Amino acid sequence: MTQTIAPRVRTLVLLLLAAACALLAGAGPASAHAAVTGSDPGQGAVVQEAPARISLTFSEQVALSDDSLRVLDPDGKRVDTAEPSNVSGTTYAVGLKPGLPDGTYTVAYQVVSADSHPVAGAYTFSIGAPSKTSATVSQQATDDGLVGWLYGFGRYVSYAGFIVMAGGAAFVLACWRRGSGVRPVQRFVVSGWLALTAATLALLLLRGSYTGSGKVADVFDLSLLGQVLETKTGAALVSRLLLLAAAALFISVLFGAYDKREDPQERRDLTFGLAIGGVVVAAGLAASWAMSEHASVGLQAGISMPVDVVHLLAVAAWLGGLGALLVALYRAPADTPVDASAVRDFSRVAFGSVLALIATGTYQSWRQLGSWSAFTDTRYGQLLLAKIALVVVLVCVAWISRRWTGRLVETVPASAERELARVGAGAGASGDTDADADASGDDRTGTSTGRDADEQSDPEPDSPGPDDTESNEAEPADTEPADTERAAQLARQRAARDTARRKQLRDADPNRFGLRRSVLAEAGIAVVLLAVTTVLTQTEPGRTEQEAKAAASSSAAASADAGASGALTLNMPFDTGGEDGKGIVTVDLDPARVGDNEMHVYVERPNGRAFDIPEVKVDFTLKAKNIGPLPVTPDHLATGHWSANGVQIPMAGDWKVDVTVRTSDIDEVTVSKNAQIG
Repeated sequence: MTQTIAPRVRTLVLLLLAAACALLAGAGPASAHAAVTGSDPGQGAVVQEAPARISLTFSEQVALSDDSLRVLDPDGKRVDTAEPSNVSGTTYAVGLKPGLPDGTYTVAYQVVSADSHPVAGAYTFSIGAPSKTSATVSQQATDDGLVGWLYGFGRYVSYAGFIVMAGGAAFVLACWRRGSGVRPVQRFVVSGWLALTAATLALLLLRGSYTGSGKVADVFDLSLLGQVLETKTGAALVSRLLLLAAAALFISVLFGAYDKREDPQERRDLTFGLAIGGVVVAAGLAASWAMSEHASVGLQAGISMPVDVVHLLAVAAWLGGLGALLVALYRAPADTPVDASAVRDFSRVAFGSVLALIATGTYQSWRQLGSWSAFTDTRYGQLLLAKIALVVVLVCVAWISRRWTGRLVETVPASAERELARVGAGAGASGDTDADADASGDDRTGTSTGRDADEQSDPEPDSPGPDDTESNEAEPADTEPADTERAAQLARQRAARDTARRKQLRDADPNRFGLRRSVLAEAGIAVVLLAVTTVLTQTEPGRTEQEAKAAASSSAAASADAGASGALTLNMPFDTGGEDGKGIVTVDLDPARVGDNEMHVYVERPNGRAFDIPEVKVDFTLKAKNIGPLPVTPDHLATGHWSANGVQIPMAGDWKVDVTVRTSDIDEVTVSKNAQIG
């Protein structure tokens, strides 16, 4: 049975790995996680006088270098004069040379978003009138070449390594403690540690080029490595390496001293210590992702980072434990099979992990999407739908595995028990009962398996024949070593044959065979799920993508309306409730576009005469984007007339205009009206 399953297993695993690689290869470049939401001058704008500086506003804070913001004239020469600086919040600016001639200028930017991903792009504006420009900006982002692909692959390997290491160790400690002495399970967990360590070192070397030039030659630039170590992502990668050293100690104890403990009390104490230490190390490793990626920026970062840690731990416990179970089902020695109690314990762990994933995943989805439309209108939402579908399929297959687990028996059928007893007796007579011997044996056993049929046809292979008797009588001293070597060889053959027969009898339970197939299917889906998750972490969140689209559309609208006058007038009756407290306030905004505006406020009595009052204040709020209120206090010019210049409207939208009118020391009222500005 095992011999017929193994080729199918290898083929299916190779197909699943190919599917995962195809997902990674087809994912395209990693999208920026910080988006440009505003600029001054705007995209395609035509200004009459050369600005003293250009500024860009991003959806989140970004990291700058000396060349993060560049401004090129129509001939492609740089005209910026200083290093870029943070003006306020998420707005960054760079100064320009004075007296710039008319023409079209190119603004190129390359920064690193707060969640560690590079952001690059360019746009143009014109002074006086548009002109031809010879300025060229590379259209290939730093994460779009070989270095970007290697970095993305390294991220996938690091996630997979963490899941295999943490989940495999948790499976042994929480579900199948006998597995601490099983060599294939040990190799499985150690391979996860090696993969995560190698991937972390590779990411540390690739990071400087990934966020900079994108050139392979810069991977081993020590100066770039020094700069990386000073960043949040560099600190997270170094912290991960230090925690991996602690994880190596944990693994050595789990598969060394723990397996050799025979005293029950000592074993219980060591189990408790390993459980506490393992959770601390695993949580620290998970935090190295949470502190440097999506969870660390945006809404409710203080809540999202712990939630992200729980999410990663739940993924590792489920998928990593699933991989360890698969290895145990197919590769565990005949004398150490995975018993039903271990599978049932893992089923409980997996169920708890799924509940944790549902809770944390729901919160993360709300935080990164922000609206139902983002599920279908953004790439992040589409990938998230694919991930949800895979999780649903995985849970369904896990339910099938749970049914097989319920049918799984602790012992083999009665007929198989009798056969095992006979095999065991024969193995004892052979003098070599090494239960860990592989069915294939060593080189000598392997070469002798072809003679099994002849050995089985001889009821007494050790009984000497007539020729042997004569030979023994003739040369008793010379044949004794030959008989000893022959007996040892036959003992090894019996041990290998008995081990193979034990495996066949162990696998005779059809429920165990069904469990193997369902767990293999789960593991295959998990590989693809991990690939989709990795691509998802490199994709711009839906909330940010929608903000960027809104900013781009408002910028385009502002450019299309450039030069056109669209003054906005709002009339709002008010009543402060006091004596002589009624009137009408009028707000004029010109040109009512994104950028600088001139505002005039007029206050009149109900009969239309100018009304001089102690104070007028105006606030602008864009609720759809959580902008505002932006307060404006106009200057009093004449009776019933107030004015303010340079009123900044950062983006187009349905703005709420609040006007506070105070007619006496205690009589005050605020009236509101919505208007489309930009």
